[in-house]
Amino acid sequence: MALKNGYSINSSPLDESGETAPLLKKEVVDVDDSVPPQCCSARCNLAIMMFFGFSIVYGLRVNLSVAMVAMVNGTKSQPSLNSSSGHECPVSSHSNGSQTPDQPDGIPQYSWDSLTQGLLLGAFFFGYLVTQIPGGYLAGHFGGSIFLGGGVLGTAALTLLTPLAAQLGPYWLFGLRALEGFGEGVTFPAMMAMWAHWAPPLERSRLMTLSGSGANFGAFVALPLTGFICHSLGWPAVFYMFGGAGCIWAVFWFILVSDQPGTHPRISTREKDYIINSIGKEGGAHGWSVPLLSMMLSVPLWAIIVSQMCANWGNCILLTSLPTYMDTVLHFDLRQNAFLSALPYLGGWTFSVISGVVADNLLEKELLSVTAVRKIFTITGLLLPAAFLVAVGYSGCSGVLAVTFLTLSTTVGGTSAAGVFINQIDIAPRYAGVLLGITNTFGTIPGVVAPIVTGYLTKDQSLAGWRSVFCLSAGISAVGAFIFTLFGSGEVQKWALVEEDQEQAETKRDRLIPT
Repeated sequence: MALKNGYSINSSPLDESGETAPLLKKEVVDVDDSVPPQCCSARCNLAIMMFFGFSIVYGLRVNLSVAMVAMVNGTKSQPSLNSSSGHECPVSSHSNGSQTPDQPDGIPQYSWDSLTQGLLLGAFFFGYLVTQIPGGYLAGHFGGSIFLGGGVLGTAALTLLTPLAAQLGPYWLFGLRALEGFGEGVTFPAMMAMWAHWAPPLERSRLMTLSGSGANFGAFVALPLTGFICHSLGWPAVFYMFGGAGCIWAVFWFILVSDQPGTHPRISTREKDYIINSIGKEGGAHGWSVPLLSMMLSVPLWAIIVSQMCANWGNCILLTSLPTYMDTVLHFDLRQNAFLSALPYLGGWTFSVISGVVADNLLEKELLSVTAVRKIFTITGLLLPAAFLVAVGYSGCSGVLAVTFLTLSTTVGGTSAAGVFINQIDIAPRYAGVLLGITNTFGTIPGVVAPIVTGYLTKDQSLAGWRSVFCLSAGISAVGAFIFTLFGSGEVQKWALVEEDQEQAETKRDRLIPT
């Protein structure tokens, strides 16, 4: 369905009341009397291609976390493990005792201490930080497909050089990982810019959570697969295989995907008209000029920024440091470590997809406003995981309890995918790519800082150190939920409207003001 005057469900600035709209507007016009089915549609195919693309993206991002266990000579790099604090938890007979797993003959290993490992695990985010805003801006102007596909292709190609960089030394590997982050930094802003053209308002949550859930699915597949490859073929094979997979995906992406429905060669006329009419004028390209000052003064945008920073702190801890926790504290061997580190992401993937469907149903049935839906899913996805992270910190040496609480934390955290993580397209569809670049730039700061802080807090690999890590993450996550609850919004902001729409908004408001 498309709304009159081309406005979508959250176009509150033009509401007759001059206030925020509590529910969907009633006045609608049909497009071909029905909504084109999603199954096998061009918009669904785009979501699936993005899903696999982000699966590869996260595989390229997290494979070093598990491979690091095999790359580092544990007997030399972590002497503290021989101390009493390093063995607070008993080493079971089936465990490798936190020693480096055997590698095939000729596979090099390195003596990197915990601080060096933390820097290498965080190096990716130094580059990732740089290209978020430029990537979102350029994707919003030129179209997102070239940036999303090129970002994955460039990162995959650089991943192939990881074994060489590691052999040259940690500084080279740090630089290479930063370059990989530089290439991958444009991918999520490009995705948001594309959905501004492709996602009908009543399908935004499900389409965007489906495509974005590839991140959780990629982590779920990549972590155990990395462990298996490290054990069977040696850690260098991990980077060759993941890099090759990214290059192959990029070929299909450039063949099958278009920036907009109007330029897609295989889309049906019915679906094209439905998408264009339902999105209206809000989903157009923003040109070279963007209202940066208005963006920087926007309270709802800052609510997204702070909340995503808080949520990403815990996400980065799990992505980069969970395998180390499984290895040095709980003493799982490499294959157990990889599988159990991946298990939380299966739940997160499932709940993120379900949350998108539920959110859209709430909006379609006019049960809640966009603002209420985004806040509910954000609170659920940040507060409950925080409670489970505290439980992890106090689970002691029980591997069963630790894995259970970690899985519950990440599973419930998946609901935030239908909350704050897609809120940019609600408040400014036209500038969604730029906004995601801005929010991801700030949201990447935890990716740089969290591994370093974790390395510092866990120098002795003690239970107390890891408890501090998990409790700190929980507290930061709770702050994010509180901030978004107070200041978040699901309404299109006045500065995000085109000029004629702003004039209409002012005219309607003037009529409501008594003289």
